[in-house]
Amino acid sequence: MKAFSYERPKTVQEAAQIAAERPNARFIAGGTNLLDLMKLQIETPRTLVDVNRLPLDQVADTGDGGLRVGALVRNSELAAHPRVRREYGVLAKALLAGASGQLRNKATTAGNLLQRTRCYYFHDTTKPCNKRAPGSGCAAIGGYNRIMAVLGASESCIATNPSDMNVALRALDATVETVDAGGAARTIPIADFHRLPGDTPEIETALEPGEIITAVVLPKPVPGTHVYRKVRDRASYAFATVSVAAVIAHEGGRPKAARLAFGGLAHKPWRVEAAEAALVETGQAEAAADRVLEGAKGYGSNDFKIPLTRRTLRAVLAEIA
Repeated sequence: MKAFSYERPKTVQEAAQIAAERPNARFIAGGTNLLDLMKLQIETPRTLVDVNRLPLDQVADTGDGGLRVGALVRNSELAAHPRVRREYGVLAKALLAGASGQLRNKATTAGNLLQRTRCYYFHDTTKPCNKRAPGSGCAAIGGYNRIMAVLGASESCIATNPSDMNVALRALDATVETVDAGGAARTIPIADFHRLPGDTPEIETALEPGEIITAVVLPKPVPGTHVYRKVRDRASYAFATVSVAAVIAHEGGRPKAARLAFGGLAHKPWRVEAAEAALVETGQAEAAADRVLEGAKGYGSNDFKIPLTRRTLRAVLAEIA
């Protein structure tokens, strides 16, 4: 770990100003991902901006029937919140499927949004990685790529987003609230928050330098059965090979409305509205899977993810039925 300076701002705008003015500054709250990367010298911030004392740790109802989740709300608190359990069950289930209880007690809502990939080569500083060192190449292409993306990838990067929470937020159409160094607020739809790799895989989100996440807003809940299914290599404390967040309402034994988001497949949570329409129209998992997997491409070790996605979606729909 390299030396760094440490700041503890008193206001949200002060935190954003420090991060904007200091080269290579990072916000830190739970630190469950950042500190690991610092120990490996993958992340080498010159300044850590501790945001733990900022007033961003509350969950509150919104005027339109939704829920506003502060950036510093811990994952365990959010999963246990009565309204989340009752009305946003897919989110509670996704949070409980991620990490260990100890990590959930430390990890924050904003930190989970910003969680970085678990690509083997991103974590190995002896190997080329365009995300870690732009222009160096992607060792995962042609290498061991079992956990890598089959959708939305590029010749520069085939890494995946590792978060369970992000997949549920995508199914729920959440939005992300931010503040910049000048005090200007912004609202970013979760669909636009995470970026596909393209030619710049090192730029992972829509955040500008110094911009700080203040909250995640969940819209008014929609009726339906909530399921989060996570396929992984072991029963606990493992990242998803494939995951599905589903909210499906039935009428007369057939889906009448559906929301489907997938994890483990791409650089961002993957949702295809045309797949949801196909499921409602036909009532068949295969019709929805065909739309989800349009353009899917395996890279050898991860070819199995394509048929696994179909089987996982079928299992989700069978569970709901």
